Amino acid sequence: MRGLTGAGPGRARGSTQAVITAGAVLAAVVPFAAACGTGGTGARDEGPAHASAVAGAVASPSPSPSDTYRRVDAVALIKRDPEVSPAVKRELKPCSGEDYPVDVAYGDLTGGAVDDVVVNVLTCGDAVGIGSYVYRDVRGSYKNVFKAEESPVYAEIDKGDLSVTKQVYEKGDPVSSPSGENVITYSWSAGRFAQEHFHHNEYGNATGGQPTPVPDDN
Repeated sequence: MRGLTGAGPGRARGSTQAVITAGAVLAAVVPFAAACGTGGTGARDEGPAHASAVAGAVASPSPSPSDTYRRVDAVALIKRDPEVSPAVKRELKPCSGEDYPVDVAYGDLTGGAVDDVVVNVLTCGDAVGIGSYVYRDVRGSYKNVFKAEESPVYAEIDKGDLSVTKQVYEKGDPVSSPSGENVITYSWSAGRFAQEHFHHNEYGNATGGQPTPVPDDN
């Protein structure tokens, strides 16, 4: 999994569109043709046709992916966000040339008219996640509605929910070999993300001791 140390089973990203940000301001809207799958893709899921539609009534058209997807300069977004810690901002530097270690995904997490933005800030050397953030469009500006800065951490869009993975270590574990991971699923409710599910995965190198969980500040 990108953003974690590579030990343990990887998890598929699903159909959510993800991009690597190069730091330049990208103002053009990019067609989002790949976003027509299920959950977290930016396109709204549609159920079976209603009886009125079958009978010939004109149904309201669903918004196209290009209507809901607006590409952002994730590096600038992180740097000007007061919710992001100074430590993460100090680490956000180009790895080579103008390439920043940032993963960006767009999708519907909060039910807004514009796709939400999930940003993961990574280290250059081993791509370990040091900060994960969710931004929601509020009247044309992006507002930070979620953050997790307990490294290693990585956030993804999973079928319309926010899935956050935090690796855990037993005493003596090297950084490259955590003993397991905590996977926490959040859903949007009453204007905030609320924890819905939690599960812990043990990796093959686990010795049977009690893992040290990463604290959850949300």
